[in-house]
Amino acid sequence: MLGNNIKELRKNKRMTQKDLAEAMRVSQQTVGAWETERAIPGADTLSDLADYFNVTTDYLLGRPDKKDDNTKTADIDDDDVIFTYEGRQIPKEDLELIRRIMRGTRNDIK
Repeated sequence: MLGNNIKELRKNKRMTQKDLAEAMRVSQQTVGAWETERAIPGADTLSDLADYFNVTTDYLLGRPDKKDDNTKTADIDDDDVIFTYEGRQIPKEDLELIRRIMRGTRNDIK
């Protein structure tokens, strides 16, 4: 996974292994070893690669995005929930408009 990600990012930048080697101050053989996973970059180099390609180290390592366990959900039809936007309560008329839009019944929207 790591090797493929490095190779993909390098190719997306239209770089050769030699170009990346120069940018990372390593040999072309080292870049080749990373891409074939015969060698794994150390933590500092991994961080440098992530910075260079403007990605996270988790992305390079192929880790999935962490799910936000604090995500709150509520059904817009639940009248017991007070919905807010930018700290202000959304009026019931606006919630009804949102419901109609979501249902695709916009014909009576003024």
